[in-house]
Amino acid sequence: MHKLGSHVVFRFFLSLGVSILGGLLFTAIHTPIPWLLGPMIFMLVGSQIAKLPLMWPTSIRDYGILIVGYSIGLTLTGEALQGILHQLPMMLLMTLLLIGLCTLTAYVASKLTDFDFPSLLVGSIPGGLSQMVSLADEMKSINLTLVTFLQVTRLIMIVFCVPFLLFSPWIGGTTGGGTDQPMIEIATWAALFPEILLYAPLCVAGAWIARKLRFPTAFMLGPMIVMCVIQLSTTMHTPNLPSSLLNISQLMIGSHVGLMLRPQQLQRKMQTVTLAITSSVLLIAGSLGLSYILMKMFSLSAATSLLSMAPGGMDQMSIMAHEVHANLSVVSGYQLFRILFIFFIVSSLLKMILMHMLRKKEAITRSSIT
Repeated sequence: MHKLGSHVVFRFFLSLGVSILGGLLFTAIHTPIPWLLGPMIFMLVGSQIAKLPLMWPTSIRDYGILIVGYSIGLTLTGEALQGILHQLPMMLLMTLLLIGLCTLTAYVASKLTDFDFPSLLVGSIPGGLSQMVSLADEMKSINLTLVTFLQVTRLIMIVFCVPFLLFSPWIGGTTGGGTDQPMIEIATWAALFPEILLYAPLCVAGAWIARKLRFPTAFMLGPMIVMCVIQLSTTMHTPNLPSSLLNISQLMIGSHVGLMLRPQQLQRKMQTVTLAITSSVLLIAGSLGLSYILMKMFSLSAATSLLSMAPGGMDQMSIMAHEVHANLSVVSGYQLFRILFIFFIVSSLLKMILMHMLRKKEAITRSSIT
């Protein structure tokens, strides 16, 4: 038992060293979002190419997400919430268009490959990795390995590609005015105290309550709600986070994402990898088109619009919004709306449709046998 514990500790500190090395190197070469991309890429290469025995506890990722949730909660002022409510119809429209694009991509892919449409559809919809994988696990007819690989590939490609799009000449990584707001002021470590001693346990409690209530992305949504309520209902000072703490949260999240891709579990590897990359590129291209519409209609900056529509994880998109001074409340509003809409409405509809398709297929099979 002692040897086993020592082995786990060694693997963790090896992984931590690899992640820090990735963050330092990506910082040195001035890569966008270095403490998210560096650990992610180094953990991916270290585990899949160098075959290092890397591991990253999910609990560490969760608390990294909690830190991001706290930051988002600080931006949800009364004025920001009014702006989000004003854009609810557009949030619904953009979410439906994005889901429509995913459905079309999955349908075309099912006709061009040997994979079934239900598995491709669940693997394509950006509703949160854990939610879509859980849905696939509940439906026995769905290829769980394919769904997981498609979802993880999309997430990694978006986390890798979107920062370079943000810092490209077309977008520029700045808030261009309009209705955008400047990024919240970054504080020092000393400025966190003493208030953070109260807010930290409240955020942890909020995260755990959200998890007990089976909320999607509970470790982000719980702290967001806690800090939003504190800001709206009290006059208490809510300290902003130092940039070094935000970098730590990026490392905590990026290290976990880098270990999620496991191509060795796949059958028909080349076809699956090609499909995953192609569908991810199409989804990113579609999101760019939708973000352009959003930018023109609401006079948002290109960065805010792109991050609002990017079909990645809410935590990663919020980190990028911090980095490029995008309107964090708008970005989190669009991302949160899509997650909740897919979690509460689309998932239920998908279950009904897929169960109907499965029963229909079984009926056809039985009739052909008889």
